[in-house]
Amino acid sequence: MEQVSIGLIGKPNSGKSTFFSAATLVDVAIANYPFTTVEPNVGVAYVSSPCVCRELGVKDDPVNSVCLDGIRYIPIKLIDVAGLIPGAARGLGLGNKFLDDVRRADAIIHVVDASGSTDEEGRIVDPGSHDPVVDVEFVAREYELWMRGILEKDWPRVTRIQDSKEALGELEKRLSGLGITSKDIRDALGRIGLLGKPSHSWSDHLDEFVHELRVLAKPMLIAANKVDLPTAARNLERLRGTGLKVVPTSAISELALRKAAKQGLIRYRPGDGDFEEVEGVTVSPEQGRALRYIREKVLKVFGGTGVQQALNAAVFELLDMIVVYPVEDEERLSDKDGHVLPDAYLVRRGSSARDLAYRVHTELGETFLHAVDVRRKMRVGADHVLKNNDVIKIVATAQRR
Repeated sequence: MEQVSIGLIGKPNSGKSTFFSAATLVDVAIANYPFTTVEPNVGVAYVSSPCVCRELGVKDDPVNSVCLDGIRYIPIKLIDVAGLIPGAARGLGLGNKFLDDVRRADAIIHVVDASGSTDEEGRIVDPGSHDPVVDVEFVAREYELWMRGILEKDWPRVTRIQDSKEALGELEKRLSGLGITSKDIRDALGRIGLLGKPSHSWSDHLDEFVHELRVLAKPMLIAANKVDLPTAARNLERLRGTGLKVVPTSAISELALRKAAKQGLIRYRPGDGDFEEVEGVTVSPEQGRALRYIREKVLKVFGGTGVQQALNAAVFELLDMIVVYPVEDEERLSDKDGHVLPDAYLVRRGSSARDLAYRVHTELGETFLHAVDVRRKMRVGADHVLKNNDVIKIVATAQRR
């Protein structure tokens, strides 16, 4: 199963590494490890969604995900992208690696120092003296410069092609290695009014095309980190003025809570708006002060630390994904081994029953006959559009030998 990949970017001292550590420090075990290989800069994080188990009145037995107190945690890849400094498009710093890692991501979480206490290259400065909106702008600029550099040599040739469909095909071939789909290309041309027009009319619109393509192909949100610091409040509103989704975040608070929960000092699930003290467990004075600070300055003010909220927003809002539960036995809601509601799949909103079959297994998609909407006990066809929290049985012909 192809996994959703989220790229995590941020300049030095923004809190990106702390966010990555917090997001991937989840004390749960999954029977089938979700990725065959995990590279050094790739971790397993989880998005959370209310599980259908309570609604259906069953005790689930997840395989590809985890259910904690009725919340299903579904694994995704989190790519820790290195080398974010001005000049990345020219290969400065780890620029080439930065842009290559971004290429592999479906969406981007940009960890920004909302307190304004680090400059554009991550050097410590007086709190509030740096405008974090500048950081957001230069990321977009660097990525667009990189994409432009890839396209500009071929752009005159593409725009001389007489047949616009053939020109589209050339663009698709040039951009397919960047994780950009033909739909992204068509939508970008449509946004600037060029879709369907002769390709020679595209010639003066490369910069506009690249901008729209970046917005569509690599949707981004801002994790406004260090939001508990006094200088962050004004900057938070400025960041919201960028038009991007902004999630107030305190990555260091999330990391502290997850470590405390792992040590049995508190009860806390990722994304919770508060934590519970464990009866009979004594914390040190220093730990107590830290926990009180987090509760008063972060959780009570923002309703969470923002880490889980940012992951969820990237998948469910930026990528517009839903959760679907495939089963083999519609009566027991189980797979062939008896696991109840074994798998939770992330699929794009608007996906069909056949799309789900292909996600589960290519052969299942190729031999698809029909599906069963288990909730409604209704047979549905290949084009049936899935809804969030659907429980679906796929019926296919016998497997090929």
